[in-house]
Amino acid sequence: MTVPKDPGAIPIPHGVVFDLDGTLVDNMPIHAEAFSIFASRHGLPPLTLEDRARLDGKRNRDIFPILFGRPLDEDALHAYADEKEAIYRDRSRGRLVPLRGLARLLGVLAQRGIGVALATSAPEPNVRHSLEELGLTALGAHVARSELVPHGKPHPDVFLAAASMLGVSPETCLAFEDAPMGVKAARAAGMTCVALTTTFSREALLAQDPPPHLVVADFEEYLSGSGAGLGAP
Repeated sequence: MTVPKDPGAIPIPHGVVFDLDGTLVDNMPIHAEAFSIFASRHGLPPLTLEDRARLDGKRNRDIFPILFGRPLDEDALHAYADEKEAIYRDRSRGRLVPLRGLARLLGVLAQRGIGVALATSAPEPNVRHSLEELGLTALGAHVARSELVPHGKPHPDVFLAAASMLGVSPETCLAFEDAPMGVKAARAAGMTCVALTTTFSREALLAQDPPPHLVVADFEEYLSGSGAGLGAP
């Protein structure tokens, strides 16, 4: 599919679905810090950018067997995930701010009566923590989490669950993502996908098959371009 270049190519959505980490907030460097501390504790090699391209957006239960290079039982999966995410919450406290333009976009969506949901691979304590730190607890009303659906990203399950929560067809939804795995998942759900360059370059995001429909630096750029119609009377 050709990535649309006409700002009018993205229609007004019936629902908007946001990823959380790297999308609502530019916090993936803090997750990288947490993984670095975790890896050091357990004698694992540091994550490369290539590692992150294939792991970011996935569920912890899918990530840790890859990191350790062996199958892990449920107890080990939970213990490792709890350890790493506790490090993240500690390191991120007081450091999280909404991505530029997010407050404006949420205001426009509320004014138009367009429902908003989250589709995230983050565990529940992280979702609660991040939304509280961002001052966005109202977004907790509709949260689809990958660990509660059969398959995590890049499968579409969590995005389909988010659309169902909003009571709209996924084909009428606009999804915002920052990671290749998330782009694949949103596109597989049939959603129009806008990718943010918080974590990966424009070139890396457009190299996905299929690519996002649009790549922007932040929500302010989206609202000034393809999303300008949302704010129109």
